[in-house]
Amino acid sequence: MMYKHVLVATDGSDVGQKGVDHGVDLARQLGAQVTVLTVTEPYPLYAGDAFGMVPSDTMMTNHGAAQDETANAILAAARESAKAAGVQAELVHVADAQPAEAILHAAQSRNCDLIVMGSHGRRGVGRLLLGSKAWEVVAHGHVPVLVVR
Repeated sequence: MMYKHVLVATDGSDVGQKGVDHGVDLARQLGAQVTVLTVTEPYPLYAGDAFGMVPSDTMMTNHGAAQDETANAILAAARESAKAAGVQAELVHVADAQPAEAILHAAQSRNCDLIVMGSHGRRGVGRLLLGSKAWEVVAHGHVPVLVVR
């Protein structure tokens, strides 16, 4: 099967960057379109037994600005990887979303036929306890997923 549109998902980690490098190089070899996606999660809300914390507008604004800054840095690194590979990539930041859901939605809405992403490398009980975004994407996706270590 020839892939025509590769979605590369990254969290900016070292393994995530390996996924970007691998994904853009694969797309270059296939002559495929590339979309690089990073997702930032919503402000974490913690609730105790008798109380919950409601963030102020300032806290939400600061959180959003920090998330945007992080995403911009991640996508700038991805842009450099794509440029080095001679590939033009669309860069996308999805804010305030759960990563696996956002990745799957982007793949479907953009008609991607392959998802490439890094694995955080946890194994065994650590993976089960902490969860794995890559595993969620593999388990719930409707297109092939290439997980890079």
